[in-house]
Amino acid sequence: MTQVGEGQEAEESAPQVMTFGAPTAGEILAERYELVEHINNDSAGRLVWRGVDVILRRPVAVVLRYPGGDSATEMLQGAVAASRVIHPNLVGVYDAIDEAERAYVVREWVDGQSLRELVVDGPLDPARATTIGNAVASALAAVHATGMVHGNVHPGTVMISDDGRVVLADARTDGADSQQSDVRAIGGVLYFALTGHWPHVEAPLRGATAGHGRAAIPDAVRDAGGALAAPRQVRAGVPAYLDDLTMDLLDAEIEPSSSDVLAAELARLDVPADEQFLDNAGPLRFTADTGEEPSPLAAAGGRKVAIGIAGLLAVALVGLLIGITTLRGGDDDPQTNPVAAPSSSAPGGDATPAAVTAGPLKISAARIIDPDSKSRDELEGADKVFDNDEDKGWETDTYNRSNFGNLKKGMGVWIDLGDQRTVKSVQVVLSARGASAQLLAGTNDQPSTSAGDDALVTEYKKTAIGQPFEEHEGTKMTFNGFNADQKYRYLLFWITELPSSDGGYKLGVQEITVQGS
Repeated sequence: MTQVGEGQEAEESAPQVMTFGAPTAGEILAERYELVEHINNDSAGRLVWRGVDVILRRPVAVVLRYPGGDSATEMLQGAVAASRVIHPNLVGVYDAIDEAERAYVVREWVDGQSLRELVVDGPLDPARATTIGNAVASALAAVHATGMVHGNVHPGTVMISDDGRVVLADARTDGADSQQSDVRAIGGVLYFALTGHWPHVEAPLRGATAGHGRAAIPDAVRDAGGALAAPRQVRAGVPAYLDDLTMDLLDAEIEPSSSDVLAAELARLDVPADEQFLDNAGPLRFTADTGEEPSPLAAAGGRKVAIGIAGLLAVALVGLLIGITTLRGGDDDPQTNPVAAPSSSAPGGDATPAAVTAGPLKISAARIIDPDSKSRDELEGADKVFDNDEDKGWETDTYNRSNFGNLKKGMGVWIDLGDQRTVKSVQVVLSARGASAQLLAGTNDQPSTSAGDDALVTEYKKTAIGQPFEEHEGTKMTFNGFNADQKYRYLLFWITELPSSDGGYKLGVQEITVQGS
């Protein structure tokens, strides 16, 4: 069980820590957090305890270092920054306290293992590695949407709970990293999950030197010139597209995509292992026979993707339309059954059979849900939330308080996918920061009346997707907590608190996109 601050245990040769300010079992910090069991120390000199919040009666992890003061500034600043972002793939941060002789951060307790521990038994299968990469990318997209950087992404801070939830812990704020280096680190996480080796993305893993002590992680396999061996060269069974994606993220000469674009691509690839899509499907490539000489980058090696993930997505959409039209005899509704375009790279020129993959789902209808309004004058414009134009959207009236001035419990946007679908994620683009909202799901439609809306909200609140966003500092909310074994048709984006705007409080929903199959 790992609850380490930076995910790295102290090496056996680590010096003894000071005893002044050392915690003891049974001690209660800040009159609230009881220390129960010392779990481990990390290589940065921090102690990790299992504790209990005696007020809320819930388990917590307490990451403590002593002395506090200046030496704990980075730890506390990172915790404060992380506490502002609520996402199902981020470890929740509850408190950060500096008592001078010691400082500590109180965060969510996660029963499970770090990715570093999980891979001790051997590399992961490609499907599971993709799922973990998707969760990390989604977490980073939420962090980056606020303008912040995580700066500490590696196998020790990626944690997998006993119930399968993947969470990212322990952000840093030392200013040494960028959003781009965060995204490149996802390539390192994928590489490690697929091979059991760390490729040392831009810098060695913090707190671990290859080959030394219990914190060590094996260095990546390299050739005589120091070039990194691709995952497919290290082990069999890694799909070519996942190998390409991983190596592109690690290539300093290829500018990585933004974290939200990468999250969308990994969500498209993150399909249930028993569906076996990973053997045949993947990012589509430029394969048109133009008669021109191949680019130097393509000729130099096996990886031909120099256009970035954003370009891949654009080509993928075109390929999807062509493939669907061909397979379905010109059906003009391509988004209802996305398929991968045939590959022209099969031996002998034979096309690889098309396979269904996760992708954007069509929203067939939307309407505004407003159960507490008598005038119902805010119902127009719901069609603008799925018109592929983020400059246009639906917005609330202006209220005198963020909670709708106690006039209503909330209001939201209901969407209909037209049929039962497997949903991977939902992204909502908003007009402003500071909103609080959640995503709900239901099985029944109701009449567009106050009574119908009230019945709909009552039913849908029984099925929340992921965790709610509270005063979200970004303009994008991404919900990933869908049950892979369940299909969904009706979803409700439910707004409970409005951001300030123009002397009052209001919010616009600019665009809602759904990924699934």
